[in-house]
Amino acid sequence: MSTLRFELDAAGVALVSIDVVDRSMNVLTPALEAALAAAVERIAADASIKAAVITSAKSNAFLAGADLKELVSVYGQETLQQAYARSARLSGVFRRLETCGKPIAAAINGLALGGGLELALACHYRVLADDPKAVVGLPEVKVGLLPGAGGTQRLPRLIGIQQALPMLLNGAPVLPAQALELGIVHALAPADQLIARARDWVLANPVAQQPWDVKGFKVPGGVGCLAPHAVESFQAGTSRVARATQRNYPAPPAILACVFEGTQLPIDRALRLESKYFATLLCSPVCRNLMRTMFIQKEAADKLASRPAGVPKSTFTRIGVIGAGMMGAGIAYAAASAGIDVILLDATQELADRGKAYSVKALQRQLEKRATTQQRVNTTLSRILATTDYSHLRGCELVVEAVFEKREVKHDVIRKATALLGPSAIFASNTSTLPIGGLAEVHPRPEQFVGLHFFSPVEHMPLVEVIRGRSTSAATLAQALDFVSQLRKTPIVVNDSPGFFTSRVFGTYVDEGMAMLAEGIEPALIENAARMAGMPVGPLAVCDEVTIELQLKVHEQAVADGLNEKFQRLTAIDVVRKMVQEQGRVGRRGGGGFYDYPANERKRLWPGLRDLFAVREVQPEVEELRQRFLVIQALESARCVAEGVIDRPADADLGSILGIGYPAWAGGVLSFIDTIGAARFIADCRELARRYGQRFEPPADLVERAHRSALYHEETSGFTISIPQGDLEPIHGGQTG
Repeated sequence: MSTLRFELDAAGVALVSIDVVDRSMNVLTPALEAALAAAVERIAADASIKAAVITSAKSNAFLAGADLKELVSVYGQETLQQAYARSARLSGVFRRLETCGKPIAAAINGLALGGGLELALACHYRVLADDPKAVVGLPEVKVGLLPGAGGTQRLPRLIGIQQALPMLLNGAPVLPAQALELGIVHALAPADQLIARARDWVLANPVAQQPWDVKGFKVPGGVGCLAPHAVESFQAGTSRVARATQRNYPAPPAILACVFEGTQLPIDRALRLESKYFATLLCSPVCRNLMRTMFIQKEAADKLASRPAGVPKSTFTRIGVIGAGMMGAGIAYAAASAGIDVILLDATQELADRGKAYSVKALQRQLEKRATTQQRVNTTLSRILATTDYSHLRGCELVVEAVFEKREVKHDVIRKATALLGPSAIFASNTSTLPIGGLAEVHPRPEQFVGLHFFSPVEHMPLVEVIRGRSTSAATLAQALDFVSQLRKTPIVVNDSPGFFTSRVFGTYVDEGMAMLAEGIEPALIENAARMAGMPVGPLAVCDEVTIELQLKVHEQAVADGLNEKFQRLTAIDVVRKMVQEQGRVGRRGGGGFYDYPANERKRLWPGLRDLFAVREVQPEVEELRQRFLVIQALESARCVAEGVIDRPADADLGSILGIGYPAWAGGVLSFIDTIGAARFIADCRELARRYGQRFEPPADLVERAHRSALYHEETSGFTISIPQGDLEPIHGGQTG
């Protein structure tokens, strides 16, 4: 089936309309690439064709870039030469298009991303729909790549290196007005006039040539070391990239190098250089990991791949949130923003009102940024009723408790709430550590009890950990997933266990940092090594945020419950006791912990740490500490798989990145093991166990996997999607609980 429509009018103008079959949006498939190549040759060879206009037959997009499902399989399957040929083949088609001797215009009637913008840049004239949804950009850096069909060479030649580098390094799309201002497109027009405007131009310009093919062409603003912007663009730019990526992401430095070198070469040599850089990145594990976890598997999770089949879809209109602290207030804000009426309940009216004030402040910030309107602010706030009266919970389809992390307190609110709820309402706990099965014991219908573990700050954190208790029904699980989807968040599903998944893995991270402190390692070295591994916040700093005191309470609760020692957080308990019981330093909320928090100044490591935990004279290499942080979290995740806490490896990877900030370059905790190989990972674990203790011993399940050379991700599953749009923000985890 064809992916292009080809129509020739009486004036000899060919209208080439992209229409990739069986896709809601046009993406660059092998079939489309072949069709484009054939269309270009037809335009070049047929004397009756005087010019051409390229557009899309779909109204929602011009062309949305590459098919990641196809690209993700390259790592380990194709050689560098084969990957180079991929890039060079499409790049050659676009080069043939712009040098075919006939004027070609792009009528861009929707978003044009990645290869879509590269196709447009190869055209001699570009007119873009004057519609906020018709964004253009080169987001390849988000999946560990650089544009491989001319983007790193045509864009700088068109608008200058200084203007092009931010688009290439951030991957952020630009709106139509900005695209016109930058010079990426020549004109804007209403969608129904695009083709006519493009046709008029090609008829008025029978001889068309790209600027870079004109003798004497110079890149705007200059190129190379002597360009006025060279120090800022390349020297300072390299430092900024190194600081932002901790040298864990190869794409940004490759983009800088490709632009620096390529803009000093003739265009044809520059395009070959670009394909070489592209091939190197495409064959890297970082690229595969980013594509698989952050886009393909996240897309599957967002489409509720774990939702039980056969359960009718639920839409929530009224929910209750018990506990108006930071977590409860954040949940209420997220729900109200999604159009849901919320009963926000606490022990006193002052506490309930304070919880609603959280939404007031959050909406005011949105208003100041012009990201919302006063009418929307008023509407959202009108959906939140702050109260102390449990009777308002009548009619709620779902209630989420977010009260103090103590079993007796939670049992009390569960009893009060369920006495008023209808028989179909479900109840959810936001607990981060207490087993769901134990909490559900006081619910009259435990099959309607589920865990919904949000992360702080709720409005910014994309993840919700959905915990299936031993009695949770398939219908309740499906409803919980529907609720998370309604909040426009990404769910993972885990089975009931002390600490579930994210809290268990997070615990190993902060405990390892505190264990290093007890070993006499410099506190600053600990924090820096963690950030160099790709963690957004050092373990001591994040422990301060969630409070050191909480670590002690988790330990005490585990001991009181008679849990196995592996759940008692013994690795760092002596450090916790010293800080909390001996020094009275409980964390940021208590005025100080591992850090001091002076008024109107940046936080700084508490100087007393070096005396309390005697710093040894010889310090380890940073790479050793970096490895410990990455390995201990991956190892705990492998244990969760072995124990049946996690069923889907994709959920473990997404949970670790979106929930607790495990580095995206690794693809998540289980992808990290797959990337380096189970056999090597086990060898690393055993060496670490010899040096640092039993906590690094690998589980039998992982050893057995290594014997079979088995991977956690045997194949890439998910949905076919295009290269994403949106601002490239650091992928950080939040605070649990």
